[in-house]
Amino acid sequence: MDIRGLGYVTVASTDLKRWRDYATGVLGMMVGAESEERLYLKMDARPYRILVEKADRDGYGACGWEVAGKADFERAIAELGEADVAVTRAGAAEAAQRQVQELARFADPDGNRHELFWGPRQDFAPFVSPAGVSGFVTSDLGMGHAVLPAPSFDRCLDFYEQVMGFGLSDLMKVRFTADPAEPEKRIHFLHCNNGRHHSLALFECPVPSGCVHLMVEVRELDDVGRALDRMHASGVKLSATLGRHTNDEMTSFYMQTPGGFDLEFGCGGKVMDWSRHTPFESTVVSHWGHDFSVGRR
Repeated sequence: MDIRGLGYVTVASTDLKRWRDYATGVLGMMVGAESEERLYLKMDARPYRILVEKADRDGYGACGWEVAGKADFERAIAELGEADVAVTRAGAAEAAQRQVQELARFADPDGNRHELFWGPRQDFAPFVSPAGVSGFVTSDLGMGHAVLPAPSFDRCLDFYEQVMGFGLSDLMKVRFTADPAEPEKRIHFLHCNNGRHHSLALFECPVPSGCVHLMVEVRELDDVGRALDRMHASGVKLSATLGRHTNDEMTSFYMQTPGGFDLEFGCGGKVMDWSRHTPFESTVVSHWGHDFSVGRR
């Protein structure tokens, strides 16, 4: 399966206004369009990258994976079928809501929801941040990355590598406390057919919101610092302090979203040449910073 990138994500929300205020006032994203049922959040020249949909719960919705065209779309659906994965082709009305040519839905072995699409609509309207963000790093790298819960870790990893065609970038094992009796949890970082270090990661633990965190990348370090200031001013809870990761070299901080999952806001992520990369296991999360204990206080 030739997945080109994370094209968009969807979010379920009981309060669209709360997401609107958070996205525009803290993240610095634009509102592309909105109604009583949907809020389209814009990060670049595409009409949206995050779609918030009215629901009776707050949480993560789905990852929207982009393929190059109709032939790749049909081939991907056939490959899912050969792997006994249930796939639902969306109708024209649903594809229009996503602003794509065609859309299909499926889930991984742990029930994480995914959408597959080709041919996004382009309005080419410029991105102008209401908070002064210089720009988000998207284009050929996709919109960012998502870290999903995978309690059935081996089954999920096999699904993503053998069925969806992701490659291993690197891996690590983590404990949440200093207690050596606590079992380590695996995290595997996976890439698709672009240069972003990882567009997806799997975490060996259940997460009620349906997502561990979503990452968006901005162009400048000042964009990160100013977002951190806006977060504090808006009363949004910090989940991890500013730091620099060892694997993708992203300088970032983490904060809570109205969806109950975290959002990593960073800059300076590596762009990979996969022909020259060897996967490795990190024994530390970051070169410095990224104190996640603040989010548990």
